Amino acid sequence: MITERPAYGRAAGPSEDAAEPVAGSPTAGPEGAAAAGGRDIPAIIKAYVALTKPRIVELLLVTTVPAMMLAAGGLPSLWLVAVVLVGGALAAGAASALNCYIDRDIDQLMRRTKRRPLPAHTVTPRAALVFGLVLAAVSVALMAAFTNWLATALTLAAIVYYDVIYTMWLKRTTPQNTFWGGICGAAPVLIGWAAVTGGLSPAAWALFAVVFFWQMPHFYALAIKYKDDYARAGIPMLPVVASVRRVNLEIVLFTWLTVAASLAVWPLGMSPVYGLTAVVVGALFLLEAHRLAGRARRGEPLRPMRLFHWSTTYLTILFVAVAVDALL
Repeated sequence: MITERPAYGRAAGPSEDAAEPVAGSPTAGPEGAAAAGGRDIPAIIKAYVALTKPRIVELLLVTTVPAMMLAAGGLPSLWLVAVVLVGGALAAGAASALNCYIDRDIDQLMRRTKRRPLPAHTVTPRAALVFGLVLAAVSVALMAAFTNWLATALTLAAIVYYDVIYTMWLKRTTPQNTFWGGICGAAPVLIGWAAVTGGLSPAAWALFAVVFFWQMPHFYALAIKYKDDYARAGIPMLPVVASVRRVNLEIVLFTWLTVAASLAVWPLGMSPVYGLTAVVVGALFLLEAHRLAGRARRGEPLRPMRLFHWSTTYLTILFVAVAVDALL
């Protein structure tokens, strides 16, 4: 599961705004959704949807389906695609809801997260916990019933890793949290591949590497924008504890590694359509990363959200190219 990346911050979409309580509404105030009864069903539904961080789910699906198509050498069974998409979306939503439950203490301290359902009191902590656990159980059961043991095990492992290893431990203790958290963020590629083939090939691991390395420049750009929030909450994200030079050095390094991993996929049975796409969008990605580093060296305003947005576009275009290549 992509570790908090795409859904965080206003630039990533309206998901956190959906949880904003309206003064005088049944869901406003410390009693939360429990006090609402049935009086404001749409607001309650919006709050529960916000717990799943739907922007994260969207990006995960963008990487999963092309990986399945490449694994199948074309269009896989539509039934299998539907199962993996629903199971993956539920798993991602479960991990995010449990993350909201675990992080409710720090979310209320951060400007960009204080309007999420728990700090805004639109959902009670107990309800969020139950909701997350139910989603997790349903997602794993669905994968177990209709895919195979490897895809199911990877789905369960991704949920546990994100919430126990990343959220409860790494995020709060080390500036390397983004690096190690990237493992579960890239897991959907492996899950989709395993669901189709029952195994993992070098091409699956190469795509995993693309998403894994991509998360560092993507999220470091966002963390630069909101580093004061992280500092206020005592979270040791790299931009909080390291110099601007160090952060931008890592952004450039991991952008190069992302592009290198994308090019490593080319000789693994891909056509020039994919290869040329990877070269062009990779060059643009590198340009943005170096542009940000150049601003830092010159002491200019960094404008990190340019890189953040382009990184999302980069990954989307690259995996669309994977899907197109699989159909050729």
